Amino acid sequence: MSTRHFTKDHEWIDLDGEVATIGITDYAQGQLGDVVFVELPEVGRTLAAGDDAAVVESVKAASDVYAPIDGEVVAGNEAVVDDPSLVNSDPAGEGWFFRMRVTDAGQLDELMDEDAYAAYIAGLE
Repeated sequence: MSTRHFTKDHEWIDLDGEVATIGITDYAQGQLGDVVFVELPEVGRTLAAGDDAAVVESVKAASDVYAPIDGEVVAGNEAVVDDPSLVNSDPAGEGWFFRMRVTDAGQLDELMDEDAYAAYIAGLE
């Protein structure tokens, strides 16, 4: 069973074995508005925590999606390239951005759990 973790940049990460799925939170998609374009990282790219990994553009703004932890990109979600509105309609599910093979799962300990993230965004509003 995976446990979802969150970053202060509003990415979520689910670890399943050694592969993690990364997307943006419902809060993030709400701030962006209607998503019109998604650019995914290349498969095989090595990312360090905090690296620019993907780009999401909305009618309001363009924003980077950062790697929450270190790893190598193993898949991109072509569905969000073909239909960027998935990021708005299902940000925590079908609207995921990319998957990566995790180098150091211990880095997850530095991220927030769901309760901590909820408190964090409550402080922003």
